[in-house]
Amino acid sequence: MADFVMPTLGADMTEGTLVQWKKREGDRVTKGEGIAEVDTEKAVIEVESHTTGVIERLLTKPGDKVPIGTVMAVIREEGRPTTSPAPAQEVARPAAAPHLAHRTDTVVPSPSQTGRLRISPAARKLAAERGIDPAHMQGTGPDGAITLEDIERAAAVAPGVTKPAIVADRQARMRQTIAAAMARSKREIPHYYLSTTIDMGRTVTWLKQENETRPMTERLLYGVLLIKAVAIALRRVPELNALWKEGAAVRSEGIHIGTAISLRQGGLVAPALHDADRLSLSDLMTNFQDLVKRARAGSLRSSEMSDPTITVTSLGEQGVETVFGVIYPPQVALVGFGKLVERPWVMNGQVVARPVIMASLSADHRVSDGHRGGIFLAEIDRLLQEPHTL
Repeated sequence: MADFVMPTLGADMTEGTLVQWKKREGDRVTKGEGIAEVDTEKAVIEVESHTTGVIERLLTKPGDKVPIGTVMAVIREEGRPTTSPAPAQEVARPAAAPHLAHRTDTVVPSPSQTGRLRISPAARKLAAERGIDPAHMQGTGPDGAITLEDIERAAAVAPGVTKPAIVADRQARMRQTIAAAMARSKREIPHYYLSTTIDMGRTVTWLKQENETRPMTERLLYGVLLIKAVAIALRRVPELNALWKEGAAVRSEGIHIGTAISLRQGGLVAPALHDADRLSLSDLMTNFQDLVKRARAGSLRSSEMSDPTITVTSLGEQGVETVFGVIYPPQVALVGFGKLVERPWVMNGQVVARPVIMASLSADHRVSDGHRGGIFLAEIDRLLQEPHTL
């Protein structure tokens, strides 16, 4: 038997609310398949199974607030002997949440099982709060799903509908959880900071020429080149691609870039772009656009929230030229990029105007030092001088 537990979906999470089960007792699940939706303070996340087998028991019900680490379900793994199910009243309750009882009558089938309207749980909840009927709405989310943004737009034009206090309260709670994580980071992690200015002339020129050969829908954003450069640079300085666990840094085999994404309703999330160093620029662009769309639609997966090994953030769109971020535990580094600006630059003894960008590194001094951090930033710079190699 394998326990399906409430995962940690970020350093700022202590518990999650079960929104719905996507499977019933007796259903087969495969490793990586989403079987539950959990509402955190930031978003509704699809939690994936870590094993393949058959769901033996569901121990929590929709609406329960479940602390991280609490057993939510029991899965009989493939190849393991079947055990006789105990009566519901005899099922052992999770030690971390003794009030959670075994229930099957309140399992909520997934939309695919019932043919119901495609709408994220968070959007359905907001629709009820705003007095909006989503039945006749056209969704803009993945596969036509109705998103939080769709509900917000509908509420903006609906007569007599005002923003309820509960929505503002949710935003306030999100800020509180983010603040708690950042306070913990500054309290526990000895940060050091480095920055460098990178000449982006070659990158901008190459990107313009490359995009002229591509259809409009397949053109690249220069931000994707920044992400790819960070991912490849981590191969040279792998100690920055690590997680701090139980008093030691554990290097990660995969390079999964956490990408900071602002949410329309306020706050931000930083889900992972998996194996970013191995993806082509085209695939990385496609995955990035999909990640942003699903983050803002409230349909991220648990692995995308738990897997980042380093975070990249950019505030260039807001006009910020330099970013010194706070490391997101248990990660040990964060890379920031500012606005692409034109500045005087000396080339071959001549002062010329060049497009430049400020790159910064916030790193954990328990894991690396300024020398290694400097090598890392220099490698990013070198890669961006050869954009065709990314």
